[in-house]
Amino acid sequence: MTSTAKQQQGLTLITIIFILAILGFFVLLGLKIGPIYMNHSKVVNALSAVENMVDVETMSKHEIMSSLNKRFGMNYVDKVTDEDITITKHDDYLKVAIVYERVEKIMGNLSVLVEFDESFETGDK
Repeated sequence: MTSTAKQQQGLTLITIIFILAILGFFVLLGLKIGPIYMNHSKVVNALSAVENMVDVETMSKHEIMSSLNKRFGMNYVDKVTDEDITITKHDDYLKVAIVYERVEKIMGNLSVLVEFDESFETGDK
């Protein structure tokens, strides 16, 4: 079997550069977005720990906020402020919600917005 050089052509230099550029973009995207989700998992763990506390229903709003802030401090959680935390409490009902968003600059004028909404409820409404 004989084949000509035209039939044996591989990737051109431009194609290789294009593929590397696309791969580089997705690696950059992963490096920028990955820490956001790692930080969010720490927020979820702190919220879960507060939910599993034995006396959470009897705690005041200030005590719940303080407990969350201590857990955020221990886990180096940043970008979650007291304004992002909503505590609704009346009678036997308690709802703690953390709603926040992160904007991360990728490059130039390209940014990514990630929105998070986590909450738990205990007691009767």
